[in-house]
Amino acid sequence: MAFEEQIIEALSFLPPWLTTVIIAMLPIIELRGSIPIAIGYFNIGPVESYVLSVIGNMIPVPFILWLLGPVERLIRATGLFEKTFNRFSDSAVRRTSRSIEAYEFLGLAVFVAIPLPITGAWTASLAAYILRMNKKDAIPSIFLGVIIAGVIVTLASMGILSVWGI
Repeated sequence: MAFEEQIIEALSFLPPWLTTVIIAMLPIIELRGSIPIAIGYFNIGPVESYVLSVIGNMIPVPFILWLLGPVERLIRATGLFEKTFNRFSDSAVRRTSRSIEAYEFLGLAVFVAIPLPITGAWTASLAAYILRMNKKDAIPSIFLGVIIAGVIVTLASMGILSVWGI
């Protein structure tokens, strides 16, 4: 059984709209997975799929940005998971630092807008934290990127855009 099918099955007791929101909240999957699932599996309309997925994808962002500081301090103080945290941090910085540092708001938005794995709101939130971006700038920037990615994924899910070329 595919990972997406396992998630859908685990959440099968919930209404489809709520499952869509929850899937959009999950790291790595985010709205890149929730929109096609909502449209193709649950037969939710494209506009509703888009709105639910954008909302779900943005829910974790402020929590990530505000809680990463205390979590990092705890990790560093205890030494637990420090190597894992450093590995994820280094990876996020390698993928994002040049474009985000050079263009900040726009760079972060474009990074999120590109609907590829690991270019979503979770990684952007981590990168914004590590690069010490102002949270008041990072949240709208990530939101703009999520909106654009959502449009691209929705159009691709409807067959209007080709996945390999626009």
